[in-house]
Amino acid sequence: MNTIFTSTLWVSPLFWTLSLLAIAVILFVRNKVRMDAVALLVMLAFYLSGILTTHEIFAGFSDPNIILIALLFIIGEGLVRTGVAYQVSEGILKLAGNSETKVLVLLMLAVAGLGAFMSSTGVVAIFIPVVLMICRQMNLSPKRLMMPLSVAGLISGMMTLIATAPNLVVNAELVKDTGVRLRFFDFTPIGIVILLLGIGYMLLTRRWLGGNITTDNQENSQRSMAELIDEYGLRGRAKRFVVRNGSPFIGKKLDELHLRANYGVNVLAIERWKRFRPTYMMPLATSEIHEKDILMIDIGQQEFNLTEFCQTHNLEPAEIKSQSFDEQAKSIGMAELALVPGSALIDKTTQEVAFRSRYGLNVVGIKRDGELISDSFSGTPYKLGDLILVIGDWKVIQQMRNRTKDFVVLTYPKEMDRVAPAQSQAPQALFSVLVMVLLMVSGIVPNVIAALIGCLMLGYFRCIDAKSAYDSIHWPSLILIIGMMPFATALQKTGGIQLAVEGMLQLVGDWGMYFVLMMLFIFCAVIGLFISNTATAILVAPIAISLAQQLQVSPIPFAMVVSIAASAAFMTPVSSPVNTMVVGPGGYKFSDFLKIGVPFTLIVMVVSVFLIPLLFPF
Repeated sequence: MNTIFTSTLWVSPLFWTLSLLAIAVILFVRNKVRMDAVALLVMLAFYLSGILTTHEIFAGFSDPNIILIALLFIIGEGLVRTGVAYQVSEGILKLAGNSETKVLVLLMLAVAGLGAFMSSTGVVAIFIPVVLMICRQMNLSPKRLMMPLSVAGLISGMMTLIATAPNLVVNAELVKDTGVRLRFFDFTPIGIVILLLGIGYMLLTRRWLGGNITTDNQENSQRSMAELIDEYGLRGRAKRFVVRNGSPFIGKKLDELHLRANYGVNVLAIERWKRFRPTYMMPLATSEIHEKDILMIDIGQQEFNLTEFCQTHNLEPAEIKSQSFDEQAKSIGMAELALVPGSALIDKTTQEVAFRSRYGLNVVGIKRDGELISDSFSGTPYKLGDLILVIGDWKVIQQMRNRTKDFVVLTYPKEMDRVAPAQSQAPQALFSVLVMVLLMVSGIVPNVIAALIGCLMLGYFRCIDAKSAYDSIHWPSLILIIGMMPFATALQKTGGIQLAVEGMLQLVGDWGMYFVLMMLFIFCAVIGLFISNTATAILVAPIAISLAQQLQVSPIPFAMVVSIAASAAFMTPVSSPVNTMVVGPGGYKFSDFLKIGVPFTLIVMVVSVFLIPLLFPF
């Protein structure tokens, strides 16, 4: 069966491989068929043609780089679940002052700097959720920042010797053939120049990608917690109180204080400082009050004597900070509920239902016929059609979607995207990632083992669970990479690579050195359109060094050009896993990479061909 085509068709295996490559590229450019589906069809076509064996076609599933990418998706999810990704996005936004230009510059600097010492694939995988959060906070389309992210990730491979596999491949070939080796920071001057050019280029060309403002309908239909707070009049009713030494609240549980019954007030959140940072807890009946706790209390609409309340219970009023609700949104959230016909809550009050004890949430507002109930809503019976605003732990709020017998959840606020269910494990998550990075930089173990150790540490510290780990892996990206890998094997087996190399040697034989370097760069870039940059380096590095020896010049400039060209995989989404990973989150088409990548590749080529001989003379 696997020779059905080779036995009946007159075409040569090389012709068939090149035709299949052209068909795949056309399908990618047209974007009518999913890229991962095209990759699967490519695998099937290679089997039916008989060019590749079953083992060769499916070799990608056992490739360590594929496993590494999957593990790094899990690492990124662990940083999201512990709130680290959100903290990074907040830090970038704070420095950027809500300026898209500054965000882009800081993002590319951070990615390139970190990627100089660890896998660029890993850096991009970690920063994808960070960028998504920044886009949500700034109301930007991910198209505006995902491409700069991938460009910076690729440029990071030009920063140091260990930054990317092609650099190590070229260095190993150089040592084997000539005994000369590249130093750790030989790439750095070139990488810095290209990084600065890349930042300027992306600032100029980001508009080509479109998507200035997020247009997702679901995103636009969602309201923020701030909007819900204003809509239900909660902002004017919420007060903060510090529990001072000697307060009768200290050591008592909330249900022992009877604040709702005695004063008509409701504790919305408890802020408690731990390890020099505030943590926010959902107040439950069993929650015990500690000294220096900060209580956020809804005093309701009735007359309330703040001075007497504070003096009686030895409390100190605290200012409501503008970011108070935003800070709490990481662990405490809101939702708008509507009663369904036949609900057991109809004609019953919040107190009669014992809402907090029964559902683990606080009712903070009720709207009826579009009007806010301004009286003491805790004693107002619910009616069919009422809208109920609740506040509480995000996990409990998410569980309300399963209580369809009594409620339907109408609104989850935008802040739900910031939920960090394992926020307390943030230090352990950072430690796990640090261990992974150190192992990658030191080279004690392969990168894939370092990532595996990092994932196991995240699981051990409960930064991530099994379900969220499996859900975090972007399987279409992996299938796309695996499906395109057989092209490298097929081109080698059918003589396509050797034929191209021989043609290049004949073409550049009598030209000047700069032209030779330029042709070498173009040759690498063209091959890199269809196979991985590591495979490109493996195939071209021996040819480049041999060419330098034949021309009786130093092989170092030739080796450097191959390394830079292999990393300059900007032109297609399949040129590098870095590009492939941002296709889905950025909503890009094949043509987007051509539009941005081709001009920048030409810029990198000109800079490299001019700069490398200055730093490493012939």
